[in-house]
Amino acid sequence: MVNGQRISVVDEDPAVAHAKALALKAGIIQKNKSPQAMTVGDAIDRYIESKDSVLSPATVAGYKRLREHALQELMGVRLSMLTQEAVQRAVNKMAKDKSPKSVRNAHGLLSAALAVYRPDMVLRTTLPQKKRYEAAVPSGADVQAIMAAARGTKEELPILLAVWLGLRMSEILGLKGEDVDGNILHIRRALVDEGEKSTKTYGSQRDLPLPDYIRGLMDPKPGEHLVKLTRRSLYCRFQTVCKKAGVQHYRFHDLRHINASVMLALGVPNKYAQERMGHATDNMLKTVYQHTMSAESAEAAQQVDAYFTNILHTILHTDSEDT
Repeated sequence: MVNGQRISVVDEDPAVAHAKALALKAGIIQKNKSPQAMTVGDAIDRYIESKDSVLSPATVAGYKRLREHALQELMGVRLSMLTQEAVQRAVNKMAKDKSPKSVRNAHGLLSAALAVYRPDMVLRTTLPQKKRYEAAVPSGADVQAIMAAARGTKEELPILLAVWLGLRMSEILGLKGEDVDGNILHIRRALVDEGEKSTKTYGSQRDLPLPDYIRGLMDPKPGEHLVKLTRRSLYCRFQTVCKKAGVQHYRFHDLRHINASVMLALGVPNKYAQERMGHATDNMLKTVYQHTMSAESAEAAQQVDAYFTNILHTILHTDSEDT
């Protein structure tokens, strides 16, 4: 019974039916709460629930983590009693041991919930200054050492997909057998901790020519992932490769920066470089190529392939001399 209304819950297992009934009752009571009776935590919970079907699983999961761990001293405060001073104090406290980006994300979620459930309150919080991110781009010598150390291992394919084709880790893990069409690789999905999702942006859905060497490392089977590693496993394996190669610590994502820097050095047209990397800007959305590649972009792809093929030949030549 909820507010005098009888609601039926049916399941073959009585224990499961009882659990479902309790969850349903709690959910209905929560939904029926008026904004005046809601806490900050209630408002954020309802905001996340309202966006559940339109946002990616990764974004929803990120919101839930913020709800669980950020600005906790505000979560039990009645929405009607929340003040700008309380928000500023909570932000100041969080900024002591969290990155500016984390603080801004948490504040953004709070602000979005308030816009829906307490629109009269517009936050004017002073937030920590953003820190400029400096991408670590491995040198040519480091790239060669990493490629040599990865040769013949399970990590070789994902590492080459990142450094040679510029794929994101989530795109690599999301690749399946049906995405390989002859010498063309279709990028259509991504795999994150929360599950499979579409690519990061519209522009991230792209078709890339597959170099012969990388194609030879693949065993595409419909429905099966090309790289059978978890995100955590791939990260740890890449760190092992870096240690074996004798190079500094790099993030796996730094391999993607190599591809961009190589294209810049080779004078690849900016429009094609954006397409190849899967970047999406207002300009990119207006000028993105269709499914067919122009002669200019095909030539640029050959330039990039030639660069990494030369590195590979050096590695293979060194191996043959050692044996």
